[in-house]
Amino acid sequence: MSDSTVNNTDHRQELDEWRKKIDTIDRQLSMLLCERLHCAQSISSLKERIGEQVLQPAREKEVLNNVLHHADSRLESQTLEKIYRCIIEETRLFQHEWKSAQ
Repeated sequence: MSDSTVNNTDHRQELDEWRKKIDTIDRQLSMLLCERLHCAQSISSLKERIGEQVLQPAREKEVLNNVLHHADSRLESQTLEKIYRCIIEETRLFQHEWKSAQ
């Protein structure tokens, strides 16, 4: 077997290991995002009882700042901000849809 074939096989195995790790992380993220949505339901219910709006820009900014604090680089920070803006937007939509379905 040639060196390039051995290297290619090693690289494929390494790729498979990284993909398995991502699959594990995705399962964990999925469970955590579902838990986050359950929290959002409770928060939405409480906001309704105390007369607060779903949209709270100051809180959303606080959430973003908390998340971005953990980034190790500017690129990570930019990417996390985009991801969390989507999470926040989808959570807000989820809260509205949940309220409408009640």
